[in-house]
Amino acid sequence: MKLPYTIVILWSDEDHCYLVHLPEFSTQQFHTHGETYEEALKNAQEVLELLIEDYEADGKTLPIPKMIEQTFQLA
Repeated sequence: MKLPYTIVILWSDEDHCYLVHLPEFSTQQFHTHGETYEEALKNAQEVLELLIEDYEADGKTLPIPKMIEQTFQLA
């Protein structure tokens, strides 16, 4: 499944793991986590799939994916 959404992965010294934020799905600040960057990314992909399935099952419109220009201030 193609998932054109932004995944932000940040290390948390407080939690001792990588936290995952999915900006287009702003229902909560962090959606999942992982002990390694790779695990956090895998978990993020699984959460995105589940969010998309839930939106579609509920008949909700999916958020519009952000373009790179919207995510970063590019000169």
